[in-house]
Amino acid sequence: MAGNIRPLGDRVLVKPIEEQETKKGGIIIPDTAKEKPQEGEVIAVGTGKRDEKGGLIEFTVKKGDKVLISKYGGTEIKVGGVAHLIIREDDILGIIG
Repeated sequence: MAGNIRPLGDRVLVKPIEEQETKKGGIIIPDTAKEKPQEGEVIAVGTGKRDEKGGLIEFTVKKGDKVLISKYGGTEIKVGGVAHLIIREDDILGIIG
């Protein structure tokens, strides 16, 4: 269902990758105490950003990339009951691997 959403402009649809629930020592962290995930998978990219002359600026990321995302960036949406983020490409800090 997430494939039906196409972000506009320089926005990217990202599915956050949740951390393991159990940390070292076997302590289980409740959902209310968890930090927002900072890793995600790119599900879709937008139509692209334009420069001053109207030329299209290519995306650095592509569908399927695993990325580091800004902790407080983006807008959270639910797609088929699963949390996703729509963020600007500028809020992506790096590509993993």
